Amino acid sequence: MIRFVLIAIGLAALCLVLLKLARELKSANVDWKGVAFACGFVALAFYLRHATGLG
Repeated sequence: MIRFVLIAIGLAALCLVLLKLARELKSANVDWKGVAFACGFVALAFYLRHATGLG
């Protein structure tokens, strides 16, 4: 039972952090092309790790 309470508290804290981050990103001037490139680079690295087993 205590595990469910801790998980619920953790999820609530995660939601609050994500909402606060979303509010900050709306007001900030973000280079979305750079963010997309970084996300794509990480996704490619994980894919190549999965496909080749190297890294």
